Amino acid sequence: MRLRVDQRTATILLTVPRRVSQRHALAWAADQRDWIETQLAAIAPPVRFVPDAVIPLYDLPHRIDWSPERSRLVRRDEDRLTVGGPLENLEARLLRWLKRHAAELLDRETCEFADKAGVSVDRTGVGDPVSRWGSCSSTGAIRYSWRLILAPEWVRRATVAHEVAHRIHMDHSPRFHALVADLLGADPKPARSWLRRNGSSLHRFGRV
Repeated sequence: MRLRVDQRTATILLTVPRRVSQRHALAWAADQRDWIETQLAAIAPPVRFVPDAVIPLYDLPHRIDWSPERSRLVRRDEDRLTVGGPLENLEARLLRWLKRHAAELLDRETCEFADKAGVSVDRTGVGDPVSRWGSCSSTGAIRYSWRLILAPEWVRRATVAHEVAHRIHMDHSPRFHALVADLLGADPKPARSWLRRNGSSLHRFGRV
């Protein structure tokens, strides 16, 4: 049996093998109350996309600079994201911009590493998965979490190199890890460690 906390929804997820009864599983989960309360207390409150909120774009603080007189188009200006238009749909506009920006940036970096590896990538895309930062299918399609653009550049690029390496090795063998390091030109382990330590905090942003 396994307990997990969904950082986005503060939901407790209980995984139970088929041979275990529901009564026994719920009793076991009840015994984990202290652990559950500790995990829930550790979840940081969500950060709404509202005027003057700060978004860690590339792990660098960017303040949302909103004025109703400005254009609705989002523009990055050094340490700010400037935007206008109606306040009631500000969050939706910013989220669309972030996802579009993530898709463009991750596609460009995927092409860069794919060229270096001498492989093709069928297509790239972004989503908002809970527990995965990237995935590569056997058909050559790669998808990423858009939230990677909230992480440092070296973490994001290590994740891209990881997924591109799966176009050659669909496993996590020593040859696979050696290829990731070769593509990246650096040890990817610090990036994986960063995501383990800090990845859950990226789900705070844009979560109502």
